[in-house]
Amino acid sequence: MRIAVVEDDDGVGDALVDALAEVGHKPVRMRRGTDVLLGHHEIDVVLLDLGLPDMDGLEVLRKLRTLSSVPVVVLTARDDERSVVRALHGGADDYVVKPARLGELHARLQVAARRRTTTIDSTADRLVLGDIVVDLVGRSVEVNGRGAALTTKEFELLAHLVTRRGEAVSREQLMDAIWGDAYVAISRTLDVHMTALRSKLDRPGTIVTIRGFGYRWVT
Repeated sequence: MRIAVVEDDDGVGDALVDALAEVGHKPVRMRRGTDVLLGHHEIDVVLLDLGLPDMDGLEVLRKLRTLSSVPVVVLTARDDERSVVRALHGGADDYVVKPARLGELHARLQVAARRRTTTIDSTADRLVLGDIVVDLVGRSVEVNGRGAALTTKEFELLAHLVTRRGEAVSREQLMDAIWGDAYVAISRTLDVHMTALRSKLDRPGTIVTIRGFGYRWVT
């Protein structure tokens, strides 16, 4: 994979480049937020520090999401919940706190870059669910005739639920399908994305929480 290593600390950045190259990837060293905003077209996944010299990494993430859906793994020393939530709401696929174990980081990069193909009936490319229209091929959503701007992971979460509407889907199934096994026990990212998805759809009762288990799409 072509991995953008967006890190202003040369010691950390060079070590990451060497480690990723050793396992067969093609790391691209970047030191500023503007570098990735200009060069994201040639990148498969972004490894993003939040403490950058030209702008805050969260601002980089926000701007990048207006340009591209390239997977982003945040790697930062910030371990406060507010930063985690802001990053995930802003479209990050994962959030890793420094110092990170290289084996775990490599696995998280692979999971973030994996584009899961939702298993659906080939005739059900466009689902009309009340006033919600989900285009599974075009990856777009309309609510009452207006487009809803979902992040990549929010759309994948929605697609997984609507293609199994009426079924009880466990948290573990959702995490495994969308983020990978390693994510299940250690991250609140599903809760963050589910809250954002419900807010953007603004249709209370559409996604029902099954206490102690998971969720069900009921329309």
